[in-house]
Amino acid sequence: MSKSKIGTIEAISLVLSVLAPFTVISLSRTFINETKSSALLNIIYVTSICLIIGFLIYILFKKFPGLDIIDISGYLGGNIFKNIIGFIFIAYFMITSSLLLRNFCEGLKVVYYPYTNILYIILMFVIAIGIANSLGFNSTIKTTALIFPVILISILLLFVGNLDNFSFQKIFPIFGDGIKSTFVLGLANIGSFAGISYLYLLPPLLKEPEKFKKICIISIALSGLFIFICVATLLFMFSVYISTDEIMPLFSVSRYIEFGNFFQRFESLFLLIWTIAFCCYLSISFKFSTYIFTKMFKLADSSQLIYVFSVLTYGIALLPKNYSVSSFFEINIYRYISISIIILGLLILLLANFKKKNSNI
Repeated sequence: MSKSKIGTIEAISLVLSVLAPFTVISLSRTFINETKSSALLNIIYVTSICLIIGFLIYILFKKFPGLDIIDISGYLGGNIFKNIIGFIFIAYFMITSSLLLRNFCEGLKVVYYPYTNILYIILMFVIAIGIANSLGFNSTIKTTALIFPVILISILLLFVGNLDNFSFQKIFPIFGDGIKSTFVLGLANIGSFAGISYLYLLPPLLKEPEKFKKICIISIALSGLFIFICVATLLFMFSVYISTDEIMPLFSVSRYIEFGNFFQRFESLFLLIWTIAFCCYLSISFKFSTYIFTKMFKLADSSQLIYVFSVLTYGIALLPKNYSVSSFFEINIYRYISISIIILGLLILLLANFKKKNSNI
C-alpha cells in the first residue's frame, strides 16, 4: 500500500467513505433523537468545529512532510510508543468496521433475507473484502471515487423525491430542547465525522501532498453536507423521535419515492448502491489495518495478513449476541471512540510539533 499513491479526488472519497454505512444504519436517527428539531442547526455547528479540526491537522502536519501519524508517533516516543499507537488505530478500524458490518447485515436480514442465518450474510461480505484487498488498494480507491458521487445523487433523490411528504414546520422550535442540548451535549456528534481519523494516515499516500489542506477542508465540508441532507430528509418526514428498533430509517424513506406510475419502488436500487459503498468502506478500513501492521513490523509482504484480518473481522462481527448489543455500540459508543481517536491524533501532532520546535532552538 505504501507504494500506491492516490489523487486528491480519491483521497476525498476515501474520507467520505466512512459516512455511507453509519448514515444508512443509524446516524441520521441518532442526530434527530438527541437534538430533536435543532438537529440541522447542530449539524452546521459541529461541521464548523470539524472544519477547524481539519485545518489544525493540516497545520500540524506541515512540519512532517511525507509522514503519517504512525511515523510521527515513532519520532515522538520511539518504537514502543509507535507500536502502541499503531495497535490503537488497528483496533479502532477493525472493531468499528466489524460491528458496523454486523448492524448492516442485520438490516439486510430483516429486509431481504429473514430466513437466512446472519453468519452467512456476514461471511459473504468478509469474502468480498478479502478478494477486494487481494486485487490491490488502487482498485478499491477507484471504486470508492466512482461510487460516492452516485451515493450523493441517491440521497439527493431521497430528499427531492419526498418533497411532497415533508413538513418543514418540524424544524421548530429552532433550538430543540434548548441551548445546552444543541451546543453542549450536541458536541458528541463530532464523532459522526469519523472520516477525520483517515486524514492522519493520508500524507505519505498522496500524489500531490501540497493539496492536503484542500483534502481536509473539502472532505469535512462534504461530510457535513451529506449528513445535513440525510437528517433533513428524516426530520421533515417523521416525528422528532425515531424508534431505535427502526432498522435503516433511510431505507424506509426510499419506499415513499414515486416518479409517476412507471418509476416506483426505488428502495432496492438504493440498497444496492449503499451495499457497494459499504463494501468500499470495509475494504479501506481493512487495508489501513494491514498497512499499519506492516509498517509496525516492517514486513516485506502483507498479502498473508489478508487471511488473518479476514478471520478477525468475521470473529468480531459475530461477538454481539443480537442486534440490540451491536446497535447499542453503534448508537452509544461508536461516536465517543471516534472522538477519542481524533483527540489522540491531535495530541500526538501537538506534542511532536512542540518537540521539533524545542529541538531547533
